[in-house]
Amino acid sequence: MRRVRYESTGGPLFLEEAPVPEPGPGEVLVRVEAVGVTLPVVRKVTESAEPIPLGGEIAGEVAAVGAGVTRFRSGERVTGLCFGHGYADFAVLHESMASPIPRGATAVDAVALVRGGLVAFGALEAARSAPGEAVLVTAAASGAGHLAVQLARARGAGRVVGAVSDAGKTDFVRSLGADDCVRYGDADWGDPVDCVLDAVGGELLTPALAALAPHGRLVAYSSGGGTIQAYDLLVGAKSVIGFQMALIARGRPELYEEWRRELWRMFADGTLRPAVHEEFALEDAAKAHATIETRTNLGKVVLRP
Repeated sequence: MRRVRYESTGGPLFLEEAPVPEPGPGEVLVRVEAVGVTLPVVRKVTESAEPIPLGGEIAGEVAAVGAGVTRFRSGERVTGLCFGHGYADFAVLHESMASPIPRGATAVDAVALVRGGLVAFGALEAARSAPGEAVLVTAAASGAGHLAVQLARARGAGRVVGAVSDAGKTDFVRSLGADDCVRYGDADWGDPVDCVLDAVGGELLTPALAALAPHGRLVAYSSGGGTIQAYDLLVGAKSVIGFQMALIARGRPELYEEWRRELWRMFADGTLRPAVHEEFALEDAAKAHATIETRTNLGKVVLRP
């Protein structure tokens, strides 16, 4: 089979031939039809001291199951988070990280919806957003951000604001249901909001916190780091809440599954419309990563083995 690998920090990415992996106990082997490219994986390629397997969101057909697997069998279609080599023709998923793809949905639908949707859904839950409140979403055109905009609107937000890196993304973000769209470099982000969902971090934390009304909540779910001054919290009685999906998946699997079912329900009735920026061939993985790095994507970036 083919898989994408790199040998040193920063790449380059290249295709190599590798044996098809064997599923171990509790694992399923998936014939990969789609891979969702994510910013955390892109950052690991450029920042990790040692090369790592390129994993992430995959979707496809179960080709074989390991010992003890009871939830899936060969021929069924699944999606899930792969911690090994996912940029490949075949990949291994642990049974606990896999979920079925409903009839009528494609593998591309699955990688565009599930992981990013779970992050967006969980961030809104962490923010304790209530109907009528104003919500601002940073990275609003990203794989998770464009779903967060739609989810905030569907949950009854009184006003939804998208924050983006480039004015060229404004029309796309407004088409998702945002009332307003601001650029990171704008001096004024408009009227204060009750919740900020931040997927960027770094220097953007300061203006994101300033955008909050008194008693507002900022949910940080970025891998970008950043620092907040305690005084900036005190003067407005504001809160910063950290959110990590992995903790929910491991510690609250019943909640994880509930959110996942709700995402598919909203997809089925048309409330959620996952957008795919572009589908790249496996050999063009470097181009897919460049799209993420340059922040030019409108929605999800997908690899198609």
